[in-house]
Amino acid sequence: MSRKSITRSEKKQLKALEKIFGIRFKNRDLLRKALTHRSYANENNLPASEHNERLEYLGDAVLELAVSEHLMKQYPEFTEGELSKLRAAIVNERQLAELAQEYKLGEFLILGRGEDQTSGRDKPSILSDAYEAILGAAYLDRGYKHARKLIERHYKELFKDRTAESFYLDFKTELQERAQGIFKTIPQYRLVKEYGPDHRKMFEIELVIRNERFGLGKGYSKKEAEQKAAEQALNKLIELHGEAEK
Repeated sequence: MSRKSITRSEKKQLKALEKIFGIRFKNRDLLRKALTHRSYANENNLPASEHNERLEYLGDAVLELAVSEHLMKQYPEFTEGELSKLRAAIVNERQLAELAQEYKLGEFLILGRGEDQTSGRDKPSILSDAYEAILGAAYLDRGYKHARKLIERHYKELFKDRTAESFYLDFKTELQERAQGIFKTIPQYRLVKEYGPDHRKMFEIELVIRNERFGLGKGYSKKEAEQKAAEQALNKLIELHGEAEK
């Protein structure tokens, strides 16, 4: 079953995403495919070429190449092993999902009804795959140079004023891996309270695993508070289960 041409409504949506994402496609059908989840294709009897998994496969390679190129230039003294470790700390599902959320990608996803009704627009795996699929589509549409510039622009803030070591100090990521290994579930972060003036607001966030509080963090941003709560929880899990548990 072939797919219909892009409708006026779809065109409007795609143009809105292009504006937010900072890209313009010559062939918007590629962008539509990048946003189309397998669940939608299955429900509408569309072939594999009409959902985003093939583009995600390509975008993953484009992203790794662009980030590898950037890291080699920024850290000329690093060995291959150090570069690989740093790239893995930067190119991962969590980081990609956060980028996708920053660019409101969830609002534009084309999902099947079942996936849409089960919060598919917020799932890190779906968001990260769609982000990579857009990179793959950008590569096919405009070439590697254009895709690389898009990646550099999106990652600019991530690299700004950060040392290589700071990428490894991500307590949330390590805690999530450890919690999944021990409890078979992921931690939940809950805002307890916020206070102070707008220009200096303080956030207090608790970290809960299976309805038990494992950490409480405070910070001048939610991300800072979450990291502190995760660090506290990580120390608690290491104390209870030892270093070897992951």
